[in-house]
Amino acid sequence: MTDQQRPGRATEAFFGRRKGKPLRERQAEGLAVVLPTLKLDLDAAAPARLEELFPVPVSEIRLEIGFGGGEHLIHRAAECPQTGFIGVEPFVNSMAKLVGRVTELGLKNIRLYDDDATQVLDWLPAGSVDRIDLLYPDPWPKRKHWKRRFVSQVNLERFHRVLKPGGLFQFASDIDTYVNWTLIHCRDHGGFEWLAGQSSDWLTPFAGWPGTRYEAKARREGRSSAYLSFRKIG
Repeated sequence: MTDQQRPGRATEAFFGRRKGKPLRERQAEGLAVVLPTLKLDLDAAAPARLEELFPVPVSEIRLEIGFGGGEHLIHRAAECPQTGFIGVEPFVNSMAKLVGRVTELGLKNIRLYDDDATQVLDWLPAGSVDRIDLLYPDPWPKRKHWKRRFVSQVNLERFHRVLKPGGLFQFASDIDTYVNWTLIHCRDHGGFEWLAGQSSDWLTPFAGWPGTRYEAKARREGRSSAYLSFRKIG
């Protein structure tokens, strides 16, 4: 995709913190030594078959945007060794934690990117991803900041382009306004079918769901979560 063909960034900039507390020596070493071996090289053309990104045989590709503490990504990668996972997370401390777990568990079916997820979405070939996970993204709760939310018509068009026919977009949040926002944006886009027939379909966690620390925090603060699944159509 050329620069002229690329859609504009949804927010024109990345919003959010890049760094937290100082990394421990072992974490810093992991970022310096291990991350480069796992990081996507967006300066090179993406392979026609994303399965070639992984040193082990995989039969499907799954993208997780903003993996936070990495609990879900690590759980899924260990649970589904036949799936190739691409995890995107710009927050340095979260990336350091995940790299350590990948090393500890010896996982070979994970590739990573530590910057803006829209860069990865624009790099990926059309119809190359089986599933996209956007789990507990920053809700930007103030109305004046809603334009910063990752779910937008621009990014939904990116999702639609890279998903295979019938591919899934899965979204989870404990913030009602963001849940409603996502439902409305997917409806208005027209390229996604919400896979829910009754309330239990969005109140029940996804199959094999391990939970996340963000979800645990929401429970402690008295908030419930919604789990939305959309299938690519058209």
